[in-house]
Amino acid sequence: MPGEPVEPRPHRAPRRATRQNGAMPPETGTSTRAASPRPHIGYAAQLEQFAPAEAVALAALAEQHGFTGTSASDHFQPWTPQQGQAGFVWNVLTAAAERTAGDIGTGVTAPTFRYHPAMVAQASATLAAMYPGRHWLGVGSGEALNEHIVGQYWPEAPDRINRMFEAVDVIKKLFSASAAGRDVKHAGEFFTLESTRLWTMPEQAPPIYVATAGPLTARRAGRTVDGLITVGSPAEKIALLFERFAQGAREAGRDPATMPRILQLHVSWAETDEQAMANALTEWPNGAMPFGKSDVRSPYEFIQIARLVRPEDFEGRMLVSSDPDVHRAHLQRYLDLGFDRIYLHNVGRNQREFLEVFGREVLPGLSR
Repeated sequence: MPGEPVEPRPHRAPRRATRQNGAMPPETGTSTRAASPRPHIGYAAQLEQFAPAEAVALAALAEQHGFTGTSASDHFQPWTPQQGQAGFVWNVLTAAAERTAGDIGTGVTAPTFRYHPAMVAQASATLAAMYPGRHWLGVGSGEALNEHIVGQYWPEAPDRINRMFEAVDVIKKLFSASAAGRDVKHAGEFFTLESTRLWTMPEQAPPIYVATAGPLTARRAGRTVDGLITVGSPAEKIALLFERFAQGAREAGRDPATMPRILQLHVSWAETDEQAMANALTEWPNGAMPFGKSDVRSPYEFIQIARLVRPEDFEGRMLVSSDPDVHRAHLQRYLDLGFDRIYLHNVGRNQREFLEVFGREVLPGLSR
């Protein structure tokens, strides 16, 4: 940002002047706050882009460079054919847990169409039993890209959200009844569960976090689950989400201050601005699409839309920059808004360089 002091980095090659595409411009002086405790910045393993073994290796490398947890996406298909992968998230999380020591969670899974919620409850409980205190379950209402494959009718958003919350109810019933050593059943609008229990349960059920960008769903999440997940947005929208989430929590007699607020953040960093933008356009054009993506069914439909994406379309939607100081200020602004954790995804294939540079030049300068 014009006027922001940039610390000299003699060990780095000179860069071209940075173009700061994306929301959340930096504030002057953010880079001087390194003395405070380091916040929770995790690595977002995008299984649409990386084969399972590579994703696991990257999660382990991220921890070595100071990232403090792993979130993994749950896709049956990639957004675009270029991304090229769609590994099964539960296998990858298990392998990642063996290679790391931080938290592990789905970012996010939809327990609604591809999965019956009982199966998600079983998968989540098993992972939590294997790695006590480390696993959290992130859930969302899903996209047609991943959920239409089972051939069911794809409803409008309100029905999908209702379906998600009923699925959460089923999962919570299974967690609580199974922990108490008894069976449970459910007969609802969307799901039926015959009398059963989870025979493998951890001592403490994994927390459930709901992903949303809407205030009504955020309020409902505050009443029913343990935390909130959202994506990068303008400050005023995030403030409204937090307000409604806290309102819902208080309505349920809960303390919102104890409930995590989690950000999934996509950025594009590379050694030059030109390469960072090329990575964004090639690998993550979906990050610049100014419309909801929940109804698009095929990677080949997405790639047709992606041909219309231009560099300026990332402005206000995803930060594209070669300058670590700009990225550090971008992350700090979100932390200052009140996020407890951030799971960070660099959209390029240059993951190892990204982890090294951010571990050295970005993470140490962040504070809460």
